Amino acid sequence: MRTFLYFLLYMVIAVAVIFLAAVLGAHGAWYFAWLVGTAMIVLISAAGGALLDTQEEHAAQQAPAERDRS
Repeated sequence: MRTFLYFLLYMVIAVAVIFLAAVLGAHGAWYFAWLVGTAMIVLISAAGGALLDTQEEHAAQQAPAERDRS
């Protein structure tokens, strides 16, 4: 049953996408590029934030070790 529900969900999404492509016409490619670009900006920003947090945690763990050595 779960597989059938996934199939229905994907079918509804496919119909919506086909409908939007028909309505938007030539502008569809621009909207697609805008959506993909926005998603990429969000993902790259999230990855940068995760890397910054990791670097800060690593620096915070290294600081006490550096003080113990001196």
